[in-house]
Amino acid sequence: MTGIDIVGDIHGDATQLHLLLNAMNYKEIDGVYSHPERTVLFLGDFIDRGNEQFEVIRIVQAMVKSSTAKAVMGNHEYNAISWATPDGNGGHLRCHKREEHRNRHSAFLSQITEGSELYHNIIAWFKTLPVFIEFKGIRAIHACWHDKSIQDLRSCLNNEDCFTEKGFKDTHLNGSKFNNAIEILLKGPKVPLKPEFHFYDKDGRLRKEARMRWWNKTATDLKSGAIGIDLRKTNKVDAPINCSDYHYHDDVPVFFGHYRLTDEPIIEFNNALCLDYSVAKRKSLLGYRWSPGIPINIGYIVSI
Repeated sequence: MTGIDIVGDIHGDATQLHLLLNAMNYKEIDGVYSHPERTVLFLGDFIDRGNEQFEVIRIVQAMVKSSTAKAVMGNHEYNAISWATPDGNGGHLRCHKREEHRNRHSAFLSQITEGSELYHNIIAWFKTLPVFIEFKGIRAIHACWHDKSIQDLRSCLNNEDCFTEKGFKDTHLNGSKFNNAIEILLKGPKVPLKPEFHFYDKDGRLRKEARMRWWNKTATDLKSGAIGIDLRKTNKVDAPINCSDYHYHDDVPVFFGHYRLTDEPIIEFNNALCLDYSVAKRKSLLGYRWSPGIPINIGYIVSI
């Protein structure tokens, strides 16, 4: 293989995935997409929201099994496992009684049929997904590459960087270093804000902390550094922030998804690139055609 094609969050939109793979000259033979010289790297979040969740899983699972793709776990796969895993106290690691949790997961539960054999097989496959991948000169993780959090999580993972059964449960211990680590790696770092700087996000919810653009080493305020802030509903965009503990400085490029960015794709820095631009809203799935020795460049982004 001479190159790697990284694909952002799919969220059950198989139509866009078919279009993107075809645009990158992958051919489907006997149900498996492949390319003679390249391989795919999926950034997680295959499920929830969209209407074609089984087809997305079928495509990705077949490619991973046939070694024409690799994939990392997204926070939606993590949550799906948590939803399906008993907590030992009569409930589950992800509480079924919280309406917010069920609503976010309802499309998957209905399309796959919660409790069915297919459902359990898919959950079992989710458990085989690594939290992060580093190979051939690039890195991939769903939300944030943070060395300290990766080291804190090491004892929860096996030699393939997948969760052990005990390790997965340990990440649900609120306040533990394992819980803090997985929150950062799969959901991104958050910075608490002083009361006078609380703001409303794009969904109208009051936020007392800000999810940060950790890859933007020059961000100094909410406007440049926060994700999801509705600039129309706040006059606090100049509120100072500090995300330096999470800045990524390594030369090895890291690719990630998760953030549902809504502006046009841009290259902010040549060592980190987000490929999640809200496929559900934009109907546009992003890919990046990476090749060894070539710096990250806007010209290698493929958008359908």
